[in-house]
Amino acid sequence: MAINRVLIYAEIDFFCKQDEERTISTQTFRVNEMIRVPEVRLIGPKGDNLGVVPIQEALRIARDAELDLVEVAAGATPPVCRVMDFGKFLYERAKKEREAKKAQTKIEVKEIRLRPKTNEHHRGFKTRDARRWLLEGNKVKVTIRFRGREVTYPELALEDLREIAEELADIASIEQPPLMEGKVMNMVLSPAKPGKKSGAASKPSATPQAPDAPEPAGEAGS
Repeated sequence: MAINRVLIYAEIDFFCKQDEERTISTQTFRVNEMIRVPEVRLIGPKGDNLGVVPIQEALRIARDAELDLVEVAAGATPPVCRVMDFGKFLYERAKKEREAKKAQTKIEVKEIRLRPKTNEHHRGFKTRDARRWLLEGNKVKVTIRFRGREVTYPELALEDLREIAEELADIASIEQPPLMEGKVMNMVLSPAKPGKKSGAASKPSATPQAPDAPEPAGEAGS
């Protein structure tokens, strides 16, 4: 019977992956005897338009085909119903949603941490990590932390960031130029778009940016 198919497919869809978001369960469909209108515009099991028929006639056609009568356009006058395997419809819909969710690319922000004028050997390891992450489609945040009086020489960190950006220019572009925040200077690199090369225009500015200052309260209306 049709109701048995619904239960079987529902069990497959809703209980085999208990931790997965079940968006299909929030969908509301009126099926079979749940459809309480005197007549409907009926689409047959092969997609043919059978016109406006009494609800009992539509239910009989669905039963004879061993399928379900599903309301697909409740706002129409009269509502549009289709003869289909409702359980299979739910299962395939949920399957497509799972596949679409898996296909979505999750972009992470990785981080490499350095000190001003880190030796080239150590920086090379960090840069190789950054290259690998960028090729995987992730963004990379390059952080240089100052200690003591090092903070009075930001040009040293800026030179490091410039060299890293140039070394990765074949696969990355600068999303956030060097930004000074307290005793830390940051730069964010993102994977370069296909066909777009990162050139001299993408090199860090000679002067690091400062965080945006809040607007004085008395000047907001001027």
